[in-house]
Amino acid sequence: MDRYDMLLSPAGVDALRTALTSADFTANGIAGRLGPQATGGVARNDFRAALRATEERDPLATLIRVFVCDQTEPEPAVAAALAPLDLAEAVAAGLVEPSGDGLRAGVDLEPYGDHWWVLADVPASARPGRPLPSEHVLGIGGATQTLIGATVRRPVDTALDLGTGSGVQALHLATRARRVTATDVSQRALRFAATTAALNGQDWELLRGDMVAPVAGRRFDLVVSNPPFVVGPGTTTHVYRDSGRVGDAIGAELAAAAPGLLTEGGTMQYLANWVHVAGEDWAERVTGWFAGTGLDAWVIQREVADPMAYVNLWLTDVGEAADPHRAAAWLDWFDAHKIEAVGFGIVSLRRGGHTDPAVRVEDLRQRVEAPLGDQVAAWFDRQDFLRARGTDGVLDARYRAAPGLQLRQEATIGDEGWSVDRQVLTMPHGLRWSEEIDPLVLALVGGCDGRLPLRDQLALLAAAHDVTTDELAEAAGPIVAHLVERGIVEPVTD
Repeated sequence: MDRYDMLLSPAGVDALRTALTSADFTANGIAGRLGPQATGGVARNDFRAALRATEERDPLATLIRVFVCDQTEPEPAVAAALAPLDLAEAVAAGLVEPSGDGLRAGVDLEPYGDHWWVLADVPASARPGRPLPSEHVLGIGGATQTLIGATVRRPVDTALDLGTGSGVQALHLATRARRVTATDVSQRALRFAATTAALNGQDWELLRGDMVAPVAGRRFDLVVSNPPFVVGPGTTTHVYRDSGRVGDAIGAELAAAAPGLLTEGGTMQYLANWVHVAGEDWAERVTGWFAGTGLDAWVIQREVADPMAYVNLWLTDVGEAADPHRAAAWLDWFDAHKIEAVGFGIVSLRRGGHTDPAVRVEDLRQRVEAPLGDQVAAWFDRQDFLRARGTDGVLDARYRAAPGLQLRQEATIGDEGWSVDRQVLTMPHGLRWSEEIDPLVLALVGGCDGRLPLRDQLALLAAAHDVTTDELAEAAGPIVAHLVERGIVEPVTD
């Protein structure tokens, strides 16, 4: 690990790890101490039951009260809970800070997973009315979890976390990569990341600089980024959310940088916001980010917010007091650029060395089966299958319908009974796509039992519908490719 100063000395980090482990200050240890009701309350920032459950003091109870419930506790109790870490070092490092007649949390020390801890700045929600400093370092939030869930999980040699913050993504990368590099523009963030890495016994290369600048000329097998993607006029007030780029330019910039960052077969995934401009198709706008990159690209839009909701969200996020003038200036910028909404989603790119890369930009608002990263990897695999086979090969393959595939019908009753108006195939698992189909496609999917090549199925259907097999094959090829891409039908490889 590049030796960015940690919050604590190396010996202090070891001592803190010993203290946390000895007290069982882990996600499971806390849940076991508090019980289901209090644990659920903590998730809603309701600490009443948790405080009752920790009235009898021991090291775990004190750590819960200080770092989970944000309470001020007597200095001797805090010292005992952190031992063998020297309390003076803990205070000097800002791990705990004086408050009234005791000590309270100076940082967000969060147990994570079964055996990790993440250090970050105390979130705005824990200290209402105290605006966040410009170099505030985020802990584990919703966007963080979204990217973790979406990241492809296959083992790699090298991985890169662009804009690491407290180092949460890098923690996960280290479970599947032999070497991890992490960058950030903030010196403060790198101090937190260095401490998080050391506390969890990991060793990362840490580099300071703006986005890809510190790794210019280098390539990686897997790149992830939860960048400062907030859309606005380019004003930078908080480094974790503001990139200094105008509008949604950070998303386009990362797309343009991806070919030079990835090894052959490498994958890059990042979170992004993009604008919906009046009179323009947002999907066409985002598709333009990948023109000329030669990369396979799958962009899924998970949420959309109107400008008012968007501005209010991000002003509240940094704990700023109500400021009608600041909000109005931001909204005026949206109006001046005819921005009607802002989309949020996940960009997944792969360098495959193909002359005909697949680029898909689409809405995927439905709840999908976790982890999304497995679905992303399978999507790229299906692109490989379709590309390698070509149209003739796709028709020669055998298929089976996705497990549990369901057919839903809408019908209207008339004088002659029920008349089917609409038929929809629905996937109860995976990406949970729904696809409206006609009777011919229904018959085609219904025949996908893994026994006959698709071309033989088409011959039977052609005879039944009084058309030639070639005519039906020409029409069916793109339809089947679409069904394969979405995972509605699956190639049989045995």
